[in-house]
Amino acid sequence: MGYKSTIKSRPYFFLETKKASKLLLQGLTDTEIKQKSVDENLFRVSSEARKKEIASIVLKRLRELDEFMLRQLAKNSLEQGKLIVIYAIMKNDRLFFEFMNEVFREKLIIKEQCIEEKDFNIFFERKKEQSEKIAGWDDYTFYKIKQVYIRILFEAGLIKGQKFRQIIKPLPDQSLVDHWVSIGEKAFANIFLGLN
Repeated sequence: MGYKSTIKSRPYFFLETKKASKLLLQGLTDTEIKQKSVDENLFRVSSEARKKEIASIVLKRLRELDEFMLRQLAKNSLEQGKLIVIYAIMKNDRLFFEFMNEVFREKLIIKEQCIEEKDFNIFFERKKEQSEKIAGWDDYTFYKIKQVYIRILFEAGLIKGQKFRQIIKPLPDQSLVDHWVSIGEKAFANIFLGLN
């Protein structure tokens, strides 16, 4: 999966993703959910283009989830659902996965309390050196990506505070951890658990 900067216009969408997961479990197709989004304004937005766009983003993320995770998202606790949506975003966005793996997980491992401005800068500089594509992005793109990452982490309950962004260690259910390990996704479990 190549790098992309589309996350800058794709926030967390937790409630929207949860709502769509319930519809998928009821047997609706992607097409029917998109139509419902337009006809019934499922996601509470004004423009028809945005209704379609949110439905597409949410469904693309949900395609990364198997039935176990769909059910967990639709029916389980808020905290577990939020981690499942983070998982789906990581599966859809390589750069966000690498940020979570190389910055967030590392912070948990070494028990650092917060994510600072310099953490983003160092991460993006390293990525520019590793990828010509990323090196070609302008400063505004990095600024927007950083803003969205912060917002996602904040809404997911993984950080608190605006200036001093304190890390909140997630507590995934053991059943979710075991499931990720069983489907070959131990790296994702390790990000949330702060393990090597």
